[in-house]
Amino acid sequence: MGRLLLLAFLMFGAATPVPPALRAFSSLHLSNSFSSRPAVAMKYSIHYIQQKVDHFGFNTDKTFKQRYLIADTHWRKDGGSILFYTGNEGDIIWFCNNTGFMWDVAEELKAMLVFAEHRYYGESLPFGAHSFKDSRHLNFLTSEQALADFAELIRHLKRKIPGTENQPVIALGGSYGGMLAAWFRMKYPHMVVGALASSAPIWHFENLVPCGVFMKTVTKDFRESGPNCSETIRRSWDAINRLARKGTGLHWLSEALHLCTPLTNSQDVQRLKDWISETWVNLAMVDYPYESDFLQPLPAWPIKVVCQYLKNPNVSDSLLVQNIFQALNVYYNYSGQARCLNISETATSSLGALGWSYQACTEMVMPFCSNGIDDMFEPNSWDLKEFSDDCFRQWGVRPRPYWITTVYGGKNISSHTNIIFSNGELDPWSGGGVTKNVTDTLVAIVIPKGAHHLDLRANTAFDPTTVLLARSLEVRYMKQWIKDFYASLRRKH
Repeated sequence: MGRLLLLAFLMFGAATPVPPALRAFSSLHLSNSFSSRPAVAMKYSIHYIQQKVDHFGFNTDKTFKQRYLIADTHWRKDGGSILFYTGNEGDIIWFCNNTGFMWDVAEELKAMLVFAEHRYYGESLPFGAHSFKDSRHLNFLTSEQALADFAELIRHLKRKIPGTENQPVIALGGSYGGMLAAWFRMKYPHMVVGALASSAPIWHFENLVPCGVFMKTVTKDFRESGPNCSETIRRSWDAINRLARKGTGLHWLSEALHLCTPLTNSQDVQRLKDWISETWVNLAMVDYPYESDFLQPLPAWPIKVVCQYLKNPNVSDSLLVQNIFQALNVYYNYSGQARCLNISETATSSLGALGWSYQACTEMVMPFCSNGIDDMFEPNSWDLKEFSDDCFRQWGVRPRPYWITTVYGGKNISSHTNIIFSNGELDPWSGGGVTKNVTDTLVAIVIPKGAHHLDLRANTAFDPTTVLLARSLEVRYMKQWIKDFYASLRRKH
């Protein structure tokens, strides 16, 4: 079995075909700026809107409550704007509290902040406790339905809040939320004047990019963070395999790695290696220049800290694994609170892993592979049939790998306007992102020393100059969109 496809899904423990890299998207899927402190105290109000469960059919009039947040401390009716966060796979309050950039720029843009929760996540459950019961209940969990929710919400706000009706709306999001922000501008250009799509891998579908690009970037991050670091990790897989085959090897590995649950068979060993792989992936995404706790509490530049324990690949298997434990401990026990390591957990429970595994099994089909040569991971090929069979076993559905490019255009997006695609060079997802200008108004901002949507995180004293420049450029574009909107409005009147 393609082992990248078989991991037990992190927070729910259900067997899933989602690869570690894609589960990380859900960890990644972390769509915003972490718990770095924003400039403004986060004061928001919580609201709900009744949304149709199915926007595209007329057979049912069933509705559900979608949650959204509003912060209007700096909003001005005269010349103001609305910054609309396109919620992704998790609790919207968590994303709100971790998207410091929007709070930091609200005053400058006279902006009302709106954070819209994605259907099937947080409290926005179309069928309540039965939302994940089976594929019939999950049938309405698609990006298209989510975008329609956002469009309906904007219409609702402009009817409900005096002063908003003639104001420009800008969509913002990171990771999957960044994909949604870009797609929202493409599909509903009359609703939003532009979009900031941070760390949005809109091209990580079909064969638009090589399936190995993600793991190559992870490996590059480790290779450049310490001598022999990636090579030590590359050699660790065979070391684990050799130790596991010894008589008391499983017991020794369980003790050496301080596992909460002992390894008992070869399947457990594979789960262990998958969990370790996902840990390296997550570290690459959150390699921030300051302490953070987006996925786990971590030190500044955590890969550099990890690599201090991985300097020598030419040691005995047992010493190599003990060094791997020290490295893993940076990620799982930086706070010093962990008594053992749980190989079924890699990230915060604020992310909706169950819903994401269904999305990955339907339309969000993002191919991943590794070859152990250009990257530091065990060889794993991308096998769509295996992936499809896995999805069918778990959800009773089969993926449509070509659907996203059919709906959103793949690389043929030059007819659209006013989208900023920002990507950090350290972020593994950048390989599936837009990293070169497509047109004068579909612009790419590449951030050296930037990890996953670093630009959406709050300003801190530790930010590299590269991200400060990126944010200022993003604000400049947004100001131009706002100016153009009001100029057009004046011409109409």
